[in-house]
Amino acid sequence: MAWIDRLKSGLSKTRAGLTHTVSQVLRGAKKLSEDDIEALEEALIASDVGAQTAMALVEELQTAMSRDNADPLRALQALIQERLAGIEKALVVRSDSQPTVFLVAGVNGAGKTTTIAKLATQIRSNHPGIPVTFAAADTFRAAAIEQLGIWADRIGADFIRHQSGADPSAVVFDAVDHAIRTGGVLFVDTAGRLQTKHNLMEELKKIERTVGKKLGRGSDERILVLDATTGQNGISQARHFHEAIDLSSIVLTKVDGTSKGGVVLAIWDALQIPLTHIGVGESAGDLHAFSAAEFAEALFGS
Repeated sequence: MAWIDRLKSGLSKTRAGLTHTVSQVLRGAKKLSEDDIEALEEALIASDVGAQTAMALVEELQTAMSRDNADPLRALQALIQERLAGIEKALVVRSDSQPTVFLVAGVNGAGKTTTIAKLATQIRSNHPGIPVTFAAADTFRAAAIEQLGIWADRIGADFIRHQSGADPSAVVFDAVDHAIRTGGVLFVDTAGRLQTKHNLMEELKKIERTVGKKLGRGSDERILVLDATTGQNGISQARHFHEAIDLSSIVLTKVDGTSKGGVVLAIWDALQIPLTHIGVGESAGDLHAFSAAEFAEALFGS
């Protein structure tokens, strides 16, 4: 199945709520009534676009309809694509002698560990033979260490771990040491929950400082894996992680499990953090580089 079809299928719950309502309101419309405006805003808000973004989109749509006499459904698709300008970002492997370090954060259950495995698989596909190392820095959960080890075995990645309960920064220290020797890419799997939010964020800061001390620079990417089913709560999560470690990108998972796929727009409008990948299923092929044009087409295309 082509990726655009897979994306449309993954966004089916969002399409069912948003696109059906929007199509009913806009089909054949030349001008929006007050009732039309309210219905459109409600449909956009229900898909977790966010209230301010929804109102702005409808206002922009009114302008486009009156100015260009454009097909309203296609005009809204174009406006969403335009609004996402700048959100796309590729994960890049360094070309110098230093290892590429991806620090991966996110709350438990968001899909951090499987996302790491999928990203590593894609990098291996694009760079055959590149050394890949996994660091099990979620030392607070023995199950997390075990799961990451299973993935390392499956894809042939080196695996750096300590005993459960060990200092996560010590794991990262050893993992960076290893990656300096081997080169390639290092993925650091971090904890998603400690006793308090403060403890979690302080631990992430410490891990990032450890990378800095070893390499003389920070990690190449600080990636937040975000579960799309959390909707607007995901913005709050992202904000806390961003304040702690200055996130450089987001991977949005489980889009197929929610009717709130519009949260892509809300996150971008609120935080301006690029989105590298979007996930619509469990297989490696269901995690794909994010494209604003494909996202807008998948929402409104036939």
